[in-house]
Amino acid sequence: MAKTVTGKVVLVKKNLTDMTDPAASLLDRVGEILHHRVSLQLVSATVVDFANWKRGKLSMPAYLEDWVGTLTPITAKEATFSVTFDWDAETMGVPGAFIIRNNHHSQFYLKNVTLYDHPGHAWVHFDCNSWVYPTNKYTYNRIFFSNKNYLPSETPEALHDYRREELENLRGIGRTGELKEWDRVYDYAYYNDLGMPELGKKFARPVLGGSAQYPYPRRGKTGRAPNRKDPNTESRLGGLDLITLNIYVPRDERFSTVKFWDFLAYFLKAVSQTMGTVVDDHNIREFDSIQDVLDMYEGHIKLPRNDTLKGIRDAIPWTLVKELLRNDGEKLMKFPVPAVIKGIRQNLSIFIRTRWSQHDVNVAILLVAEDKNAWRTDAEFARETLAGLNPVIISRLREFPPTSKLDPEIYGNQHSSIREDDIKDNIDGLSVQEALDKNRLFILDHHDALMTYLRRINSTSSRIYATRTLFFLQDDGMLKPLAIELSLPHPQGDKHGAVNKVFTPAERGVEGSIWQLAKAYVGVNDSGYHQLISHWLNTHAVVEPFVIATNRQLSAIHPIYKLLHPHFRDTMNINALARMLLINANGVVELTVYPRNFALEMSSAIYKGWNFTEQALPADLLKRGMAVRDPEAPNGISLLVKDYPFAVDGLEIWSAIETWVTEYCCCYYTSDQAVEKDIELQSWWDEIRNEGHGDLKDQPWWPKMDTILDLVQSCTTLIWIASALHAAVNFSQYPYAGFIPNRPTVSRRFMPEAGSKEYAELKENPDLALLKTITPQDQTMIGVSLIEILSRHSADEIYLGQRDSDEWTWDEKALAAFERFRNKLLEVEANIEARNNDPNLKNRNGPVKLPYTFLDPNTSGKSGEGLTGIGIPNSVSI
Repeated sequence: MAKTVTGKVVLVKKNLTDMTDPAASLLDRVGEILHHRVSLQLVSATVVDFANWKRGKLSMPAYLEDWVGTLTPITAKEATFSVTFDWDAETMGVPGAFIIRNNHHSQFYLKNVTLYDHPGHAWVHFDCNSWVYPTNKYTYNRIFFSNKNYLPSETPEALHDYRREELENLRGIGRTGELKEWDRVYDYAYYNDLGMPELGKKFARPVLGGSAQYPYPRRGKTGRAPNRKDPNTESRLGGLDLITLNIYVPRDERFSTVKFWDFLAYFLKAVSQTMGTVVDDHNIREFDSIQDVLDMYEGHIKLPRNDTLKGIRDAIPWTLVKELLRNDGEKLMKFPVPAVIKGIRQNLSIFIRTRWSQHDVNVAILLVAEDKNAWRTDAEFARETLAGLNPVIISRLREFPPTSKLDPEIYGNQHSSIREDDIKDNIDGLSVQEALDKNRLFILDHHDALMTYLRRINSTSSRIYATRTLFFLQDDGMLKPLAIELSLPHPQGDKHGAVNKVFTPAERGVEGSIWQLAKAYVGVNDSGYHQLISHWLNTHAVVEPFVIATNRQLSAIHPIYKLLHPHFRDTMNINALARMLLINANGVVELTVYPRNFALEMSSAIYKGWNFTEQALPADLLKRGMAVRDPEAPNGISLLVKDYPFAVDGLEIWSAIETWVTEYCCCYYTSDQAVEKDIELQSWWDEIRNEGHGDLKDQPWWPKMDTILDLVQSCTTLIWIASALHAAVNFSQYPYAGFIPNRPTVSRRFMPEAGSKEYAELKENPDLALLKTITPQDQTMIGVSLIEILSRHSADEIYLGQRDSDEWTWDEKALAAFERFRNKLLEVEANIEARNNDPNLKNRNGPVKLPYTFLDPNTSGKSGEGLTGIGIPNSVSI
């Protein structure tokens, strides 16, 4: 019998785009000559060596072959090395892990290791996908396990201690001080790194998390020193670390080289676009007209279409240069046209090219002119509550007039002033009670969430209202707005309640202009709530504690780790960047969204009511009254608005995820007792509840995690949040909010009063009055640049139903279940396309002709990188 086993090692060497140590490649080659090499030792899964503390028997070290002869690439590319182990299968059994020692000067990314011709096994595969740092006083030998899943109680004795020690290393037990890039420590911290108290009170921010006043999910620990002015605030990055975006997250949680350069490229492109617009405009503070807004997208220098430029562009690997050297006829330094003002024009350009009648062309030109105003229509305003960038807030109206849940002892009467006379002429001859009984009244309610913060927010440059908006469900399946209520705190104090004004639809004259302005105030409320709550809090922030707990408590060979790990990719990194640049004091969010310096504090107040189980899509729809229980229907619910694109597509995605998770979990858990006795799983869930979301640990809604059903529902909900929910509220941003009049983020003036100068201006030039009220040009440049970056799919995206390796597990049952999941998602793709082409489903495209594709999973890979609006990444990765 053969006494050796050959293997293939695939890794990514340090490359020339890694600027941290340009001499590393040369030093590694010199080290090879001096026998400072990369070694691997196999660990038996079946044979215990008593001399090795009853752990798996070890092979002699084997070394990667021909490192010196393998070229160092300019960019991050895979390199393959051979390795040969002395391994007697009769006495040493089957390898279950390997220990790797990196005696080089630099790190490398280890993708996988495959052993061939092992007796009784065609191959043994190790999916690694991890960075390996030099083995020195700062780091320890790394161990990687084979792609076989084990529950803790079923782990072979030979691997048991290795499993335990690896988790202890990841917890950073005994590690103190600031964490460095080679550390692999997952631990928790409060959001105490947003403020800069050394710059004065204006830049101080409260600690979020750890108190009843400011509860919050936990973030990843960095270990940085306290701020010199406030020991409760962590110091922020500065100098080179800030320039290079070098905030600590565990190395395996960092962006890939490809993604980091993509991110940097998009950032520089956004800066160039902003500067290009500024150079063109004599008034960089304000927009002068709607055309001035459109000029953001329709000006600047066109690059030529020619083969020479194409050849140069295609030969360069970096997205940065590809974006700046476009050869598709687009213009240099311009913002892409947002889909909300692009859809009909694209269709009409085809219409004009294919029909030559002058009459038809003239009609088409008139329609093009109307197209630029499609976003203004009441139909589009209402449709975006179901299919826009924030389709998760609208709810069924259960009582009329709408009521408030705010404490009347503190806030007085906060109930709505909308009356039946305000809406009775627009509800198809029904009485209000009949419309309620028939489930045809709906509300977009931003009243309670904002009212408690209005006094403070309006002490800044913002001038906002708390809003309620009522809608009626028409026979064609579309909603129409009935009334908008704008509310302010009573000038004599909170106990006196709210001061309300009610506005109803109008099309012409000053009344029509006032109605358009009222819709803009609603858009401002919804934009801020979307960015801070629907997007940041309810996806980014709530998922991070799950990432940390999973790495601390579930071994890499635990089946639930294997299930969840793809759904955590890049989340800690993008959240860390957000704390550096976006949600910090005077960051982009505070500069461009109406709550200003109260933004994150307001999200903390909303988190008090967060409920993990209600994040499940069916539960969410039931809570909002958008569905009713129906045992005969898929998912056990029926939608009350049948043409609700987010919910219709989302329920198909939810069902596919739930079926996949159920089949997968049942491969490993045959009874509820197996779940209850899984010590790693129980520690994981206990830590999520008591540490990661510790401020809500006493809430009664937490699943007990003692049944297979609890496990399936919790994992399904988590995967839904990290993948589909995030995709729906993230990649829809630029298509709708890239055109700021459609989704303004700020209001700077209150509704003008009759007889005032502002009222006269509204009568004379309503567009200018609107633009003077909503987000100004300089803030628009910053905000639109940000959401363009956030709305792009990266070049290395991995979508729902995909894995970064086809050999992520040995378990054939799990692989077969995943293949069924993938095939189901391909069916969902086809269903979404068919629905988008159905003219009877009017909410799928709307007046702006923007099809609802944000929950198209793109499992097939039909759509590429960029502003595609198509695809559900596995994780909160941007």
